[in-house]
Amino acid sequence: MKAVIQRVKQARVTVDKQEAASVSEGFLVLFAVHRNDEKADIDYMVNKILNLRIFEDENHKANLSVRDIEGEILLVPQFTLISSTRKGNRPSFTDAADYEKAKAFSELFFQEMKMHFNSVKYGVFRAYMQVSLVNDGPFTIIIDSLDRQSPRRQA
Repeated sequence: MKAVIQRVKQARVTVDKQEAASVSEGFLVLFAVHRNDEKADIDYMVNKILNLRIFEDENHKANLSVRDIEGEILLVPQFTLISSTRKGNRPSFTDAADYEKAKAFSELFFQEMKMHFNSVKYGVFRAYMQVSLVNDGPFTIIIDSLDRQSPRRQA
């Protein structure tokens, strides 16, 4: 899985001019499912996102998680994150999960997030969405579950 986490003051998703979901202070998480993802990838992402310390504490240091600030999370499926532009100028999406797997893993990701954090909302799977946000900072982090398999660098 791959996710782009944006610290936001607010974010919302609309589909066909109707609001599908919105949050106030917290995270907007754009995410995609890779064709080789397993349940362990979801677990890794849930843990990383919920414990990511990018909100400021009283000393203005990025030291607090979305849990600490009692923020909200808006999850938005976006398969285009799993693209390759290595060859040519038209992105390739062959590494993205097929429809059935992407839908199942997206729903499972949402359910797992909700099990560990109360204030989670979800965009609309495979819909043409308009996403609006007020980025806070801006502060944007990219997490790839493939990183869980990489050994940590030695100092």
